[in-house]
Amino acid sequence: MFYIAFRMLVGDRGKYLGIILGLSFASLIMTQQPGVFAGIMTRSYSFITDLELPDIWVMRPTVQFVDDSKSMPDTYLYRVASVEGVAWAKPLFKGNIQAQLHDGNAQSCNLIGLDDATLIGAPAVMVQGEIENLRQADGIIVNEEGAKDKLANSPAYPGGPKIPLRMGQEIELNHHRAVVVGIAKTTRTFQSQPVIFTTYSNATRFSPPQLNFLSYVLVEAKEGENLTVLCKRIERLTGLAAYTKDEFKDLTIKYYLKYTGIPINFGVSVILGFLVGAAVAGQTFYSFTLENLRYFGVLKAMGTSERTLLFMIIFQALIVSFIGYGLGVGGTTLFAFLTRHTVIAFRFPWQLFVFSVLGVILIASFAALLSIRKVMKLEPAIVFKS
Repeated sequence: MFYIAFRMLVGDRGKYLGIILGLSFASLIMTQQPGVFAGIMTRSYSFITDLELPDIWVMRPTVQFVDDSKSMPDTYLYRVASVEGVAWAKPLFKGNIQAQLHDGNAQSCNLIGLDDATLIGAPAVMVQGEIENLRQADGIIVNEEGAKDKLANSPAYPGGPKIPLRMGQEIELNHHRAVVVGIAKTTRTFQSQPVIFTTYSNATRFSPPQLNFLSYVLVEAKEGENLTVLCKRIERLTGLAAYTKDEFKDLTIKYYLKYTGIPINFGVSVILGFLVGAAVAGQTFYSFTLENLRYFGVLKAMGTSERTLLFMIIFQALIVSFIGYGLGVGGTTLFAFLTRHTVIAFRFPWQLFVFSVLGVILIASFAALLSIRKVMKLEPAIVFKS
């Protein structure tokens, strides 16, 4: 019977391909769009991911996400360091600064000030130069994307490619001389602004005058210390907010989910893809069943049970679901491969496979339900009608 069901399915190639096309489109949209959304959300906390060393981030209680840094007095650094269970506490400056380029244009950049003594928070992967070069006078390290694009030198000829920023070159940061002593590889940020690393003392000098410069306190817990308990202890003794890396990532994601239209825009795309796929697959599968009613009638007249006919329709739905899902996920994988070196954010966690599988199964079930209802009401006498 399953062989007969398969032959019936592929007998009409037009409708067979139409069903697969609808399911493939739905599968593609339900994996590609959430994949881009997941990639964007990953970039929102990429700065936290890049700084792997600290266990805990301490900040003002009003900070809502990682780029929402709010300055606090340097004395808080010593208060945090004195809390029981803290192995060490280091300062981190995070702010925005205007870089004056050689062609006269200004570019907004993220300025990161690292602890002068330990340089904790420095990028892990250096493309050119060494992290220790930051200790040179006016030394800065620029991320690779910024050096190649927004901070790059003007083309050698009109319409030509930009000339990447090189080690030894000077740029102006808020009317202060800065020397590029290294190029680092970092994860792209949400806003894709150039990232400039320097020492904490240089950061306070480069930045516009302000009362306080301390943005975050990076904390390493003593061995065996419970991070959640330590966070609460820091909060109780200092009045600041303390989060583990994962908690700070969650705080950042919640902000973007709540206060931006990103999830709504991607959610609408996914819902539309699901509805279009359901409409195409359901209508085509139902039309396919109507054209094959006489064959189901013959099988009923020959004594085939309704249960067997039910399994035949489910079998047909499973075949097109499997093929459509495979083609859709394959298209998403191809998209990810082709855009891996572009600015497009994309991430493909295993949860997306489960989400798209459930979506395709739901669409196929809807299509099969329409056909099952028609076949179950079928009278065998239809075989003898002209």
